[in-house]
Amino acid sequence: MKSFSDIHARAAERKGGYEALAALLPGFLNDEKLARLGDDRYLAMMAQTINQAGFNWTVIANKWPEFEEAFHGFDIERLSYLSPEQWEAYVKDRRVVRNWQKIKAVMENLGFILDVAREHGSFARFIAAWPSADQVGLLQVLKKRGSRLGGHTGQWFLRYVGKDGFVTTRDVTLALREAGVDITENPSSQRDLKRIQAAFNAWHDESGLPYTHLSKIAAYSIGANYGNDEIREEMGKFPGMDETS
Repeated sequence: MKSFSDIHARAAERKGGYEALAALLPGFLNDEKLARLGDDRYLAMMAQTINQAGFNWTVIANKWPEFEEAFHGFDIERLSYLSPEQWEAYVKDRRVVRNWQKIKAVMENLGFILDVAREHGSFARFIAAWPSADQVGLLQVLKKRGSRLGGHTGQWFLRYVGKDGFVTTRDVTLALREAGVDITENPSSQRDLKRIQAAFNAWHDESGLPYTHLSKIAAYSIGANYGNDEIREEMGKFPGMDETS
């Protein structure tokens, strides 16, 4: 497999140098800060990434204050007392996307978070304690126990909530394949995901860089080379942590 230093150098050249490249890397939270986040923020981010899936992301981002209002700030305790009829009433609430499957996912992920919180003290502690070197294992838990959190949705949820990890975007996948990682063009099988995890683990050991930065640098090293100003503008539109551990 290709050394990450080669990928890093190529990305830096495309973005105007290592310093300019570093300015384009997203932030993330360390384990202590992740553990201190309220479980309401995890439920909110699940809801946001699920609603963005298959929809215009900017529309959801602009509408998000209305979602927060409609779902009572995603207050875990308050939402846990809603009746089935109150959940069903959201399909008529203009503050949210009136799609029952997405509304139902909020309700079901509330149950997921409550179950995990009973097991680990809080959902936040559970996420914080899971090692980035086994992100694939965490994605399996999200898919099996959560609602509509499989595939890229689970990856984006972890990215936006601040968990250090990779996202298998088209360019990241292309960079992995170009580096010699034997995966398909649209990796989704456990075989492919485990090979991707192994590649990122090796790059992490080689470079000492966090997984979030490895993923973004790989994406910037190949594919369409968007301008730095355009990238910064897009980064400002979407959720995510601007604080790096």
